[in-house]
Amino acid sequence: MNEVKAKKFLGQHFLTDEGIARRIVESLSPGVERLLEIGPGMGVLTKYLINREHTDFHVIEIDRESVAYLHDHYPTLDVIEGDFLRQDFTSLFHDTYAIIGNFPYNISSQILFRVFDNRNSVSEVVGMFQKEVAERVAAGPGSKTYGILSVLLSAFYNIEYLFTVPEHVFNPPPKVKSAVIRLTRNETAALECDESLFVQVVKAGFNQRRKTLRNALRQLNIPLDTVPEPFLGKRAEQLSVNEFVTITKAIESCR
Repeated sequence: MNEVKAKKFLGQHFLTDEGIARRIVESLSPGVERLLEIGPGMGVLTKYLINREHTDFHVIEIDRESVAYLHDHYPTLDVIEGDFLRQDFTSLFHDTYAIIGNFPYNISSQILFRVFDNRNSVSEVVGMFQKEVAERVAAGPGSKTYGILSVLLSAFYNIEYLFTVPEHVFNPPPKVKSAVIRLTRNETAALECDESLFVQVVKAGFNQRRKTLRNALRQLNIPLDTVPEPFLGKRAEQLSVNEFVTITKAIESCR
C-alpha cells in the first residue's frame, strides 16, 4: 500500500501547503513544554514542531510505513507506533501536556472524547478537523450544531475556531472543507455536581435533541419532578453548561 492510499484508508489526507502547516504549529501557545502529535504521517507538522523548544516531544502514528519514514527522516524523534485511542500516556508525561495534529476524520470525535476523559492532563489541543466537526465543537447554546461535545468540552476548555482550510491543499483532496480549532484548559478544576451523571444527562438530552428534556430524560429513569420546571420544557440545544450542571445537581439531590 503506498503512502497516499494508506493514509486515505485511515481516514486522513496529506496536507501539502507548508504555509497552512506553519500556521497550525504557530497556533500552539508559546509556553507549551510537553507535546504529543497525533498522526504525523510524513511529518508535515513534525518538521516545524521538532525545532520548537519543547522539553518533551513525542508523536504517535498507527501506519507502519509512516513510522518507518519518520524513523528514517527524524532519527532523534520519539515515535510511538500505536493507536492513540488505546494508549495510556500517564507514564509518558508526568505533568500536563498539549496535543496537536491533522486528525483523521473518521476518529476525530473519538479523539476529542478521549481528550475530555483526560481533561486534567491535556492542557491544550490544536487540531485540524472536518469543518462541520470543528463548528460543532465551537458552537454555543442555541446553535443547531451545538451538541454533546460542545457541552462537555466547553465545561473545561476555552474553544476557539481559528481558521478554515480549503480542500485543494490536501492530497488527495477531501470532499469537504477542514478547519483548525484550539482548546485551552480553563480554570474549572471540577464541576459542582457528579461529573459522570452530568455526562449521562448531556448525552440523554442530545440523543433525542428534538424532544424537550421532559421526554429526553425519561431514559435515565429519574423522578422528573426533581428537575426545575423551566428546564423540562426546553431542548438540550437551548441549555448552557451551567444549566446542565443545575439540572444534574437537582437529579443528584434525590438519589
